[in-house]
Order: sequence, then structure tokens, then C-alpha cells
Amino acid sequence: MSTSTATERAMPSVLIADDQHTVLEALRMLLKTQGYHAEMVSSPGGLLAALESGEFDVVLLDLNYTLDTTSGQEGLELLSRIQALDENLPLVVMTAWGSMDLAIEAMRRGASDFIQKPWDNQQVLHTLQRQIERRRKNQAERRQVELETEQIGELKEIHQHLFPREMPQVPGIDIAADTRAFREVGGDFFHLEKCGNRLAVAIADVAGKGLPAALLMANLQGTIKPLMALGSAPARTCAKVNGAICDVTVLGKFIALFYAVIDPGARTLTFCNAGHNPALLIREDGSSERLSAGGAVLGHFPNWEYSEHTVKFDPGDRLLLFTDGINEACNHAEEDFGEERLAELTRRHAGAGASALLEAIMQSVTAHCCGKFQDDATLVVLSAR
Repeated sequence: MSTSTATERAMPSVLIADDQHTVLEALRMLLKTQGYHAEMVSSPGGLLAALESGEFDVVLLDLNYTLDTTSGQEGLELLSRIQALDENLPLVVMTAWGSMDLAIEAMRRGASDFIQKPWDNQQVLHTLQRQIERRRKNQAERRQVELETEQIGELKEIHQHLFPREMPQVPGIDIAADTRAFREVGGDFFHLEKCGNRLAVAIADVAGKGLPAALLMANLQGTIKPLMALGSAPARTCAKVNGAICDVTVLGKFIALFYAVIDPGARTLTFCNAGHNPALLIREDGSSERLSAGGAVLGHFPNWEYSEHTVKFDPGDRLLLFTDGINEACNHAEEDFGEERLAELTRRHAGAGASALLEAIMQSVTAHCCGKFQDDATLVVLSAR
């Protein structure tokens, strides 16, 4: 691109259409003194050809193409053809003095503003500047929407690869899971990994939304999955993941994580809760335990010493892992769904498998909040058999 062409495109660009040479020349000189690039045409065909070959910030169109006529029909017929080429291009029409009805009809057909002849120079400049600023603002907003739409598509692709495509098959454990993003891309994460005859399970809630949260979640997945495949001890796993997250996160960003390793043969569940919602362990006899011990959220304290705890996980016991979108789902009275409802639903479905229990809980939570979740909602159900 030549220097002169680049300079012209950087200047506000106005396309002026009028069949009077004196009018065109007067407007050209006026706009030139104010730093505008003006292109002039004197016929409808010239106007359309210029729009097809060039880029303009605004069109200044005389509605009366035939000298000394006032019908304006020539210009009105052009409006729809101009809009077909660029529906977002501002159109400022010029009418003869006293032709207010014509100006109103032009506005009804899509014109952005009007100027009456003989014109006032300051009014012309003010009108054009206002329309140019509005167009450029709208263009910037459209570009931002396009960028966000593209980014959301990329985030969705990243997000889809963060969840297991199918549940692992571990003898002695029935597994079901579901997740629902509050927005296009959520901040919840869960993963299950078979490690020998044991099962490693993790659920996490990443602070924030959008690209930063998605990248932090991807970092979590990349760090924790190899450790889960080895059946690494929960406290050691949380410490390693915490160190990795502290290296990449910024102030105010963190991850709440619950991680456990279940050994069906030994009938044990060893866990570490790093600032996550307590997991609910519902015993076969209906009693319940909140598994909350472990340590701080990941990403704040690089040298935190995490602790792990072991409980029995006998046949008939069920473990519920869930993020805030489940227990904090609100009804119209702003009442949370709550942990007690989760526990009671689990007791009422004592003989149900993991999938049936998960479906019953998700249906109940959805009904409670009338389908209007206030946060990402993830639920993992593990049943000892």
C-alpha cells in the first residue's frame, strides 16, 4: 500500500453524491480543510460503483438528483440499494429548504440524519463527525463481539477435552457424573482415572471465567492426570499440583480441589480436600459424613503442607462430589438447595445405581432453581458395591 493511500484511509472518508458541480466543489473544500478525504460522484451509477470499490465512513447524498426538482424520488430509490451494499453505512441526506416531509421519509427508509440546503458549514461538519464516530464505535463493538465469539469457540474446544469421555470401569465401584456450564465455558473440572485396581477421582472449581480460567484449568489437568494415573497419595498430589499452580497463577486466581483414591479391595477412601466443598459420604445405614479436611486452596501458598485422611468405603456407601452450582442453586425465595437435600435424596434412593441417583439429584436441583443455575454445576456420584 502506498503512503498516500494509507494516509487517505486513516482520514475520515466521505462519499458525496450530488449532480451539481458547484455543490460538490464547495463540500470538498470544506471537508478538506477539516482533514477529511472526500470522494465525489454526480450520478446514481457512480455512487453505487464507488461503494462497491471503496470504503467510506459516511455517505452524503443529495435526494434531488435532477436540478430544480423537489420530489426526491431519485434519492429515495437509492437508499435501499446503498443499504444492500452496506447496511451499517451511515447515510446523511441533503434536501431542499422546506422539504421536511422528504427528510422524514428518508429517515423512515434508513437514513441516519439530514441536512437542508442551503447548509450551514458547522452543521454539516457536526453531523458528519457524529455519524463517523457512531460508525467507528459500532465497528469496534462488532469486532469485539466477533473476537469474543471466536474466543468462546476456542474455549469450548479446550473445555471439551478437559472431561473424561467415558467413565473408567473399576470393579466394586459404580460411577456417574454430569456437568453443566453456567455460561458458554465453565470453570468446573472433574476427572476419574483407574490406577490398577483402585480409582482416583478429582473435582475442582477454578476461580474466574473465560480464557484465564480455561488456561488455568488446562494447567490443572496437565499436572494432575499423570499423578492420578499413578494413584499418587492425595496429600502428595495436592502439594505437587499446588506448586505447579502457584508458578503460573496470578493474585486472586486459585483452584479449589477435592482429590481421593478409592481402594475397593481394602474398602477404603483416602482423600485430601484443598478448599473445595466437602464431599458427602452417605453410609448404607443413612448416616452421613462431610469430608472437608486437607488444606488451603491451590495457587495461594506454595509451601502449604497438605494432609490426607482415610475413611471406610463399604458396599452400599455413596460418595457425592459437587461444585457450588449444585448445593447453592437458589429458588425464588433465595433458598439454597443445600447439602441436607442432597443427603436426603441419596437416602431415599438407597437401592438406586449411581446413574439413577445422579439423574434424580440433577432433576431435583433443576426443579428447585427452575432451571436457572447461578453457577457451573458438576456432580460426581460413586457407589460402593
